[in-house]
Amino acid sequence: MTFPWLTTLIAVPALGAVLTALVPQGRSRLAKQVALAFAILTLGFAVAVIAQFDLGGDRFQLTEQNEWISALGIYWALGVDGIGVALVGLTAVATPIVALAMWPEAEESKRDPKVYFALLLAVEALTITAFVAKDLLLFYIVFEAMLIPLYFMIGMYGGPQRRYAALKFLLYNLFGGLVMLAAVIGVYAESADAGQASFLLADLMALDIPVETQRWLFLGFMLAFAIKAPLWPFHTWLPDAAAEATPSNAAFLSGVADKVGTFGMIALAVPLFPQAAEDFAPVIVALAVISIIYGALLAIGQTDMKRLIGYTSISHFGFIVLGIFALTDRGMTGSTFYMINHGLSTIALFVIVGFMISRRQSRLIADYGGIQKPAPKLAGAFLIAGLSGLALPPLATFLSEFLVIVGTFEEYRAAAVVATLGIVLAALYILWLYQRTMTGPVGEENADTRDLGLRETIVVAPLLALILAVGVFPRTVVDVIDEGVGPTLSDVGVEAPDPLVSVTDQAAEGDEE
Repeated sequence: MTFPWLTTLIAVPALGAVLTALVPQGRSRLAKQVALAFAILTLGFAVAVIAQFDLGGDRFQLTEQNEWISALGIYWALGVDGIGVALVGLTAVATPIVALAMWPEAEESKRDPKVYFALLLAVEALTITAFVAKDLLLFYIVFEAMLIPLYFMIGMYGGPQRRYAALKFLLYNLFGGLVMLAAVIGVYAESADAGQASFLLADLMALDIPVETQRWLFLGFMLAFAIKAPLWPFHTWLPDAAAEATPSNAAFLSGVADKVGTFGMIALAVPLFPQAAEDFAPVIVALAVISIIYGALLAIGQTDMKRLIGYTSISHFGFIVLGIFALTDRGMTGSTFYMINHGLSTIALFVIVGFMISRRQSRLIADYGGIQKPAPKLAGAFLIAGLSGLALPPLATFLSEFLVIVGTFEEYRAAAVVATLGIVLAALYILWLYQRTMTGPVGEENADTRDLGLRETIVVAPLLALILAVGVFPRTVVDVIDEGVGPTLSDVGVEAPDPLVSVTDQAAEGDEE
């Protein structure tokens, strides 16, 4: 019997959540230390999982399958492909960084800080489970269960409108989840009609579901994933949640947890319903382009820094969805790579903005100005994170955005051309935000702004280093992602060549022939 790596990877943060919650009242420092220790331990296990992933091996690796509810044919079935293992890595990297960033935020609330950290570890465990689940009902259960700790993280800790934002987040996602449940039952019924009732994804992907049925089931899944992602016009909960949640909570929500929606599109919606995915692709591509432009335009007009970053995420998620439903090798590889890079840059932006808010006690852009003079390290970190957000080479987001645009251009030229406007708008909202907060004369209220301290430097430095390293050496991540993208595209009849083969190389090969 092989070691259950994936079950252990889930169990460690789950156990950490329980032990953190059991820390005695008033021992907030101990609770923080316990939570951070388990987050780092989870990262260690995630590194071990990634190290064992075999490029060129089976589509799903480190698989585990144990009967869970035999009467319904439900299994504790786990496994990772290239897409899942990359997102597990993002989750494991983000959690200790967010945990360390939220230390002062937890103290500002009147509630016991240990609950905040326990909820974070619970979300991490559920998010990892979603990325490795290979039983459809197991995926659905954790997809819905994630809402509970996230609801309490938003509603218990954050701004004055946090309860409204938490309730809006919950109602939107619960509605999508209920529709998805009907679709899950529909898929199960199709498997029963085929002679083998099952929730195992391997069995469900082998089904020959009638096209008309595929379309209805696909819409059920896509509604839930479009709300989670979020995609226009199902996006309105995210700016409120981003503005009212604490900066670190908003970082984890937008940078990591929401990726479950786009992951579901790639891992479930496309391979389970390939014909429906092709049929609805033009409509979803159009919605993605609207998200890109709409999110960017609204970001430009914001006066609240956290709400501005929330709207930028809507624009970035538009790029991710665009790449997925272009249904090309470059588009899907770029969108998966974009998930990783958006996570890094958005987490960096949110935590740095959080540091600024903790100093000035304001999230309004107008209350800042000239910060780069008293706090040059803070301004420099903010600039690098912002430049990553607008996809400046050689930072991480550049290649992923480039691949999405090129991959989309192969099938939807007009959509790709319009989407490039989002890149221009990104430069406007990021550079304008930097100019208004960091440059210009130093106001009296900002003259004594502290620069980054040791804890804050430890939080920011790994993020900025990864943003640069992944941008300079993208192949280390892209090769892993391709292991999942190739088989997924083959499910819809698309042959996936190497997405990093240049146009020049392809032209040269054509001349030789």
